[in-house]
Amino acid sequence: MTPTLGSAIFESDLLDRPRASVARAVRNRIAGKDFEEVHARIWYAPGERWFVEADPIWQVHADTSMFIGGIRALLLQSLHPVAMWGVHEHSGYRGDPWGRLQRISHFLAFTTYGPVDAAEQRIDRLNRIHASISGVAPDGRPYRADDPQLLAWVHAAEVDSFLSAHQAFGRRPLTAEGCDTYVAQSALVAGKLGVLEPPRTVAELDAVLTSYRSQLRWTAQAQEAADLLISDPPLPRLARPAYAPLVGAAVALLPSWARTELRLPSTPIADRLLSRPLAAAVTGLIRWALSGTGPQGGAV
Repeated sequence: MTPTLGSAIFESDLLDRPRASVARAVRNRIAGKDFEEVHARIWYAPGERWFVEADPIWQVHADTSMFIGGIRALLLQSLHPVAMWGVHEHSGYRGDPWGRLQRISHFLAFTTYGPVDAAEQRIDRLNRIHASISGVAPDGRPYRADDPQLLAWVHAAEVDSFLSAHQAFGRRPLTAEGCDTYVAQSALVAGKLGVLEPPRTVAELDAVLTSYRSQLRWTAQAQEAADLLISDPPLPRLARPAYAPLVGAAVALLPSWARTELRLPSTPIADRLLSRPLAAAVTGLIRWALSGTGPQGGAV
């Protein structure tokens, strides 16, 4: 029997309503209530961009695997005691975790897709914030948020996490050449933020991460961050079943030494048979919900 026009419209409506509901929920969390305004300022403002749609950085940052990469990055970054102490002292992540996530999301979106002048304004604003933050770590070491060494760690952990998640869960994993290009393109913004000689290839990125290994360890602040991300995320109970596979995948992608430092169990069989397939299903669902609703179907 050939479907009638009415049945086709009904079936489309049955899909469009949940699709819109999921998209709205994701965007409200990641991009904030002012999504439409920010969206227009990024995508429809005139002006030259640093990157184009074919660029690896565009592909990585537009993919829903970024949800997993972001969680992994926060867990990995937390292992630097001085950097984490600065976040503990000066960030509002405990009282307003979603607000901090939205600010990070907006920064990535403006610097990846937005006009150059708007991207540079965001960078200048962040540099001013970093210049105003300083303190003393529990071990007596003074720190500044604009310290190139701290900035280099944060950058390396982010790029490694975003790329790892994309290669594992992205819709179109990059080639080896594409991975190097992604690292090089990420270096443009890192340099403007004060990172000295940011890595430009995967090999250089691996070397930077290895150079920090002796400085990384568990602290009470790292545990607090892990608890917030893993054990008690700031989500309604109905949303937690969808979040759990994402955090499970983020943990599975961590280096084994990082899982050990964070006191997280190593479960390779469960990771392979449970965490990764569930995470692929959730990222696929979010990708479907956001597809066709913007220039890239992304959260911003």
